[in-house]
Amino acid sequence: MPAATITSKGQITIPKEVREALSLEAGHRVAFLVREDGVAEMRPENVDLMSLFGAIKPRVKGVSLEDMDKAIRRAAGQSEWAGEAGCKGVATFDGTLLREPGFAAP
Repeated sequence: MPAATITSKGQITIPKEVREALSLEAGHRVAFLVREDGVAEMRPENVDLMSLFGAIKPRVKGVSLEDMDKAIRRAAGQSEWAGEAGCKGVATFDGTLLREPGFAAP
């Protein structure tokens, strides 16, 4: 069983055998857990963030601003707000103002 000595600053050098077994390199982090039975566990926290890419699949495919504008234009033609006082229209993401039927330009 590999062993290490604590320095006066409270530091240890992790034995080469342990570093190799856990794929630890300079700059990697480790976490310590002291269990109720007095046993201390050391676990590597050396997960490469790029290795996580794609691990979580989005529920919805991304939507472009153009697709959103098309949906707004379709909905504006069927708006339940048409004819209500104060409603002048619906603005799309590209800045187009879609006027509700029955409203004159200001």
